[in-house]
Parts: sequence; structure tokens; C-alpha cells
Amino acid sequence: MNDLDIRKVLMRELLDKHANDSETMIIEELGLKHGRSRIDLAVINDRMHGYEIKSDRDTLKRLPEQIQIYSSIMDRVTLVVGYRHAYNALKMIPEWWGVRLAEQNPKSGIVVLSDARFSRNNPSVDIIAVVSLLWRNEALDILEKIGQAKGVRSKTKTDIYHRLIEVVKPESLRAIVRQRLKSRKDWLFDVQQTSYGG
Repeated sequence: MNDLDIRKVLMRELLDKHANDSETMIIEELGLKHGRSRIDLAVINDRMHGYEIKSDRDTLKRLPEQIQIYSSIMDRVTLVVGYRHAYNALKMIPEWWGVRLAEQNPKSGIVVLSDARFSRNNPSVDIIAVVSLLWRNEALDILEKIGQAKGVRSKTKTDIYHRLIEVVKPESLRAIVRQRLKSRKDWLFDVQQTSYGG
């Protein structure tokens, strides 16, 4: 059982769950922290729910860094893990992360996912990490629309991010970021995106 075996089943479940929801987008390999890491699947609607897959063929070597990055950005995270790594992974991840166990039937080859722990809301989202999901021109466009771009138009994207945080409340800013991600039309070629519900 490898990553792709699990991903196919997980994607089908998420497609079925959000089939009639035009406000939901599912993105594969969403880049975080300017490409430092990519989360396997991200479901974006009224929150960002990330899914990280660790098959029995994977290792947990990158998990500590992934935990730190995903926990700074995602509203919820679910680890989808094979039994080989489940025990060690559970000791590493935060209590608010959900866990789904992946098991492959040795005869049929069918992968079945079962809930071991439901995800909960992230208690400590880092707003600067969330805002950094925006491209520079997107962040500046938001400031232009609310009349707060003066003095930062020629500044770095970091300066623009900080201005956004100064002038927009965190909850509103998180909603704006989600909406911008869902409305993008020119993702990098290696990022697959699909809208559902029409």
C-alpha cells in the first residue's frame, strides 16, 4: 500500500462528501510557506482542512517539520496513516489533529479508511503564515480595495503582509485568504485543483 493507493480512496471520499457544495475546493499538493512544504490534500470552504498521507512505504522523517508548518496555517489537519506508522505518528502529532487509519485488504487490494480520532479546530493559527499563502499582487490588491495600500506599493511582500495584518481583523483576513485561494485561475502547473457542486 503506497501513497497513491490511499490518495485515491481519500479523494473519492472527499469528492462524495462535497459533491453538492459549490463553495468547496479540493487542492492537491498545496504549497505552504512559499513552497517549503506541500500538504497532500487541502479542502477549502469555510475553513482550511489539510490531509497528510503517510503510507506504510513512507517514513516519518519529515513529519516534525510538517507538523510545525501545517499547524501554523490549517484550521484543521487530519493525518491519514498506515498501521505501520500509526503508533509513532500518534505520539508526534498535536491532540487537535485528526487521524484516519488506512488498511489494505491483502486479498482484494482494496484500501479502507477508518476514523481513529476526529480533527478539532486549531487553537493557535499563525496569521502571518496564513497571509503568506497570498501572492504579492493578491495581498496588494486587497489593500488597494480597502484604501490601505499607500506606502507599501513598492515594498516587499513581507511588508505588504504586515500591513494587511495591521488593518484587517484576523478572522476576516483568514476568510479573505480562503476566498482568494478558491478564486485563483493560474495555479502552477503541478498544482491540481477542482471545484465541486457544479
